[in-house]
Amino acid sequence: MLPPRSGCQYGEMAQIRPYRGIEAGQRIAERRRRLLTAGLDLLGAAPTPGDLTVRAICAQSGLAARYFYENFADKDAFVSAVFDWVVADIAATTQAAVAAAPAREQTRAGMTNLVRTISDDARVGRLLFSDRLANPVVVRKRAESGALFALLSGQHAEAALHVTANERIKAASHFVVGGVAQTLSAWLAGDLDFTPEQLADQLGMLIDRLGDPALYRDP
Repeated sequence: MLPPRSGCQYGEMAQIRPYRGIEAGQRIAERRRRLLTAGLDLLGAAPTPGDLTVRAICAQSGLAARYFYENFADKDAFVSAVFDWVVADIAATTQAAVAAAPAREQTRAGMTNLVRTISDDARVGRLLFSDRLANPVVVRKRAESGALFALLSGQHAEAALHVTANERIKAASHFVVGGVAQTLSAWLAGDLDFTPEQLADQLGMLIDRLGDPALYRDP
């Protein structure tokens, strides 16, 4: 006769047992996805939300609070995860769009994907670029992602223009990232009367004008 299982062992077995044919890992991943989607719904809402609460997140996702804490230590960790989730998706689709385009059309392809994404999903645009969303974690994450994209933009320019890394490349990279973000923010606020296609074209042309290698060499 087998000895009785301890409570801990039984709990571990229960956690990994399939439920209605769905493995535990799949259920956890699905709950996390529902929570992240709820966060995007709330943070990207119009008008912009006030203080974000765990109660509101759980109500939006349709999940109990214990599932929130299964995935996130607190609200700040949650907001950070929502932001990273959205940025990772945009980065992946933009990179794919650029890689699939001919060299001369890569800038426009990247801008087209970015503009189309925030045009098709207003929540994403508000989360990443709206100046009316003042959540402190979002503000910090925007600054961090801006610095990262400036670094990546500089590395891309160095490779494409065959220019050694220097302060001029770095300055141009910050200029591009900051300028694109501010332009998208103004467009989302209604200050620019462009269609998505016109905006992508304009941004692409402006960035391409910075493709002169002479701009990055000391006189």
